[in-house]
Amino acid sequence: MPMPQGSVPALCTASATMFSLGIIFLGYWGLQEGGSWTTTDRLVAGFAIVGFAFLGLVPFVVTSPVVSESDDSKIRFGRGMFLIGVMAVWLSIAVSVVFRRP
Repeated sequence: MPMPQGSVPALCTASATMFSLGIIFLGYWGLQEGGSWTTTDRLVAGFAIVGFAFLGLVPFVVTSPVVSESDDSKIRFGRGMFLIGVMAVWLSIAVSVVFRRP
């Protein structure tokens, strides 16, 4: 069964939007502040980087060539990558809120 029209542009746009929201969060959070990094800082940065990696690769995966037009394996894989990326970015935001710096 072919995927609905617009799945590829929707996934690409959604991943770019979440990527930009994550970048805005890191800028607000203060990734470039001086001083030594705590465990919380490392967790936040680690989750964010993992999320950015998955979100950044979504457009490359969903726009890669397929054997037949009805093959939706790349879209399904891209959706899974998008979900992992979103969860990682939101997890980094949650960790920064729960374990905020004094």
